[in-house]
Amino acid sequence: MTAERSMPLWVAVVPVALLVALLGADVVFFEEDSSYGSNQIALLLAALAAGGLGMARGTTWDTIRDTIASSIGTATEAILILLLIGALSGTWLLAGIIPAFIHYGMMILQPQIFLFAACIVCAVLSLATGSSWGTVGTVGIALVGIGQALGLSEGWVAGAILSGAYFGDKMSPLSDTTNLAPAVAGTDLITHIRYMAYTTGPSIGIALVVFLCVGLGGGAADSGAELAPGFAEAVSGAFHIHPGLFVAPVAVLVMIARKVPAAPALFVGVLLGALTAVVFQPEVVRTVAGSDWGFAAAAYIASMQAMALDVSIVTGHDLADELLSSSGMAGMLNTVWLIVCAMTFGAVLQATGMLARLTQALVGGVNSVLGLVGRTVGACLAFNVLASDQYIAIVVPGKMLGDAYKDQGLAPENLSRTLEDAGTVTSVLIPWNTCGVAQSGILGVATLAYAPYCIFNWVSPLMTMLVAGLGWKVRRLNQG
Repeated sequence: MTAERSMPLWVAVVPVALLVALLGADVVFFEEDSSYGSNQIALLLAALAAGGLGMARGTTWDTIRDTIASSIGTATEAILILLLIGALSGTWLLAGIIPAFIHYGMMILQPQIFLFAACIVCAVLSLATGSSWGTVGTVGIALVGIGQALGLSEGWVAGAILSGAYFGDKMSPLSDTTNLAPAVAGTDLITHIRYMAYTTGPSIGIALVVFLCVGLGGGAADSGAELAPGFAEAVSGAFHIHPGLFVAPVAVLVMIARKVPAAPALFVGVLLGALTAVVFQPEVVRTVAGSDWGFAAAAYIASMQAMALDVSIVTGHDLADELLSSSGMAGMLNTVWLIVCAMTFGAVLQATGMLARLTQALVGGVNSVLGLVGRTVGACLAFNVLASDQYIAIVVPGKMLGDAYKDQGLAPENLSRTLEDAGTVTSVLIPWNTCGVAQSGILGVATLAYAPYCIFNWVSPLMTMLVAGLGWKVRRLNQG
């Protein structure tokens, strides 16, 4: 496209600068509520500016429209998974599954070791299932509730959960990104995982040390919260708590571990949650549905309401009442809205050639291993910010920089490792990225509230540059 090749850099920068300015204004004026409408409008305004500049330079509306449709289409599965996680949280609340996690978690976990333990639990589950979203959407939700009940800062709790979840997602051979990165770079899965271990192992080790020290030092305590007296009694008084309630979550984790796609596995989990509620929590079902119905009708009404709408269990305990509530699929609609707007902005930049022009400016003039790895990290971060999708942040830099790694005599596993160290883990730190939006919506914690505490996610891109700078485990072509 002639418009792409001749585009001045300042033209491509204008929509990005506008977006940054608008998002900054949203944070100032709307604070934590900025993701509930104003950020969406900011993304669309920036997309409008990019589209206008692109059309003035020769890009047709049909091209922009088709690219937007294709971009949003790639997010369809993610949107479906989000809606199913909303339904899952509703039926699992109705069934007493999430309250059971909270009840037993408070019995086992102490505030001093909670962050450390939460990170390990999520790391193990995500490693076994290959899904950070599945881990966060099941055990992660319960851990947030336990952390709040223990009087811990929600930012630290979410940071520990996401650090563990993204470690497992990176290292699991079942993960989509772990398979995508070596495929793009041109190496095999096992070699990719082995070389990632040299950067990922130290990164998760540093994160665990930080979480342990912060927990033992009391640094994660919420200044406005204390260990809630009477909380456990309120939860156990509202539900029949027993180990049989864990059949549904175990079934979901087994299905995901056996490579059942996430959406069908979660849907089965939703239905198992509703069945568990009917069998083990008949009083809760009747309370949610209302007393004017027979039990069969009440079971249907309560299950549908839990899947789609608000469900709240009233215990008389303030914190318990706050945690024992769910908004079902409806609670995820704002997240879906933000994803659609973010994907629209990224698509307009792509269609007009601005994304390619920005990339060209970012990666030009590389002449050292550290410089090449640093530019790769920068490219992954840029695509996570601009294209709002971690898959784009892996695929595009991977395709773009493959020849540069070969020219410097570097084996492709160096590229695949860097793509994951920078592209996969930083996506969750961006408020308008699909991962940041999704995890914030699932956990109920604003992205900017948890981002500073995702220790593993911050350390990983720094570790990959440190390894490159030291020349340690930097494999050369034809090296045995």
